[in-house]
Amino acid sequence: MIVDLRQVVAGVLTVTMFVMLGNMIKREHFDSVHEKLPGMAEEIRYADNPSEQGITSSPKSGDPWNQNSGELKPCWEKPELEALGDSKGSITFSLINGPEYHVSQISAAVVVAKYLGATLVIPDIRGSNPGDERRFGDIYDVDKFIQNLDGVVNVVREQPSDISAEDVAVVRVPSKVTEDYISEHVEPVFRTKSNIRLATYFPSVNMRKKKTQKSELDAVTCLAMFGTLELQPDVREVVDSMIERLKTLSRKSNGHFVAIDLRLDMLEKRNCQGSKKCFSIHEIKEFLQKIGFNKDSTIYLTQSRWDSSLDTLKDFFPKTYTKESIMPVDKKAKFLTSEDSEFEKVIDFYICSESHVFVPAISGLFYTNVVGKRIISGRNQILVPAIIEGTSAPAADYLSSYVVKKNHFAHSCFC
Repeated sequence: MIVDLRQVVAGVLTVTMFVMLGNMIKREHFDSVHEKLPGMAEEIRYADNPSEQGITSSPKSGDPWNQNSGELKPCWEKPELEALGDSKGSITFSLINGPEYHVSQISAAVVVAKYLGATLVIPDIRGSNPGDERRFGDIYDVDKFIQNLDGVVNVVREQPSDISAEDVAVVRVPSKVTEDYISEHVEPVFRTKSNIRLATYFPSVNMRKKKTQKSELDAVTCLAMFGTLELQPDVREVVDSMIERLKTLSRKSNGHFVAIDLRLDMLEKRNCQGSKKCFSIHEIKEFLQKIGFNKDSTIYLTQSRWDSSLDTLKDFFPKTYTKESIMPVDKKAKFLTSEDSEFEKVIDFYICSESHVFVPAISGLFYTNVVGKRIISGRNQILVPAIIEGTSAPAADYLSSYVVKKNHFAHSCFC
C-alpha cells in the first residue's frame, strides 16, 4: 500500500491540534472554576466560557524548570503625590480568610477611600474561627504600608476613639469594586454617616484583566493590590529561611524546587477524583513524572504536617517536605504549633509565590493570586495539572493560561 507522506503529516498535525485544544480547555477550566468562599452565601460563577477561548500556542520545552523570565516593570504611574485635604470620614475593614483574600480586600478599601477622600484605618486580621483576631502588624509591615500609600490616601493606625460602633455603617462591596459601584452604593451611605465599615465579597475568583476602558482609579488598584503589602521582618525571616533550606536541599537541580498547593482537607472537601477543579496525590505524582521531574526534584507541599497518604508521592520523590520538616526549630512554637493557622497560610502563600515552579493541585483564589505575584516577578513556570495520556509530555504544554495568554489582571499593571 502506498502512503502519501502529506496525509501522514496532516494526520499527525490534526492529532497534535486536538491535544493542544484539550490541554488549553483544561487549563482555562482550572482558571475559571467556581468556588464557594468561606462566610459567603453566594456561589462564585464562571467568569468566562472556556470553549470560547481560542487556541494559543505555548513555548515548547522539555525542561520542567524552564520558562522563568525577568521581573516586569509597572506599566502604570503611581498616582501623583498630592496635598491630601481634610478627611471627609473614615473607612474601616478587616482582613479575613488568608493572604489570598487580603490583597483584594486591601485593594477594594484603598480604591473606596481614594474615591471618597476618606481616611483609611489600618485593618485587623481575623481568622476563620470566632475570636481568631490579630493585629495587622503581626503579619504585615505597618510602616511600609503607610509609606507605600503616602500621598494617595490618608492612613491612620487606629480609628479615633470618639467614633462609636453606632456611628459606623456597614457597606458590602465587591472585590473588584468600580467607580460606578462606589458612586451608586457606597457614596450615598458615606455622605450620611461619614464613617463606614467595608465587608468585601467575591463575585468571582477569576483574575483575568479588564476588557473595559481604563479608569482613573486603575493605577490606584494596581498600587493597592501589588505595591502595599510587605511581610513584617519576623515573618519575612521565617519565609526566607525556609526558602533557603529548600534551595540547599536542591543542589542537584541548581537550587530549584517545586511548590505544590496540596492540602488534604481541601482535597477531601472537593472530591477530586476525576475532577478538573483539583487533583489527587496520585494524579499529581503521575503528572510530575510525565512532564520530566525526577527523583532528585525537591518538592514543598502546603500541607502543614505529614500524613501517611502522602507516602505515595514521597516514594517516587523522596525529597518531599512539609513545613514541619524545614521550619527552623526555634520558630515552630510561634509559627507552626500554635492553634492559629494564619501564619501557616501566609508562609505557604509566599513560598508558592517565590518557588522556581508552582503546581496548584487546587483551583481557587490562592492559585489566582499566587499567579499574580509570580507574573510580576517573572516566575512564569506555573504548571496546571492534567491527566496525561501516554508516558510523557512537554511541561510547556501545561503552563497556566494566565501566563500563555497574558490575561491575568497583573498584566494590566505590569509589562
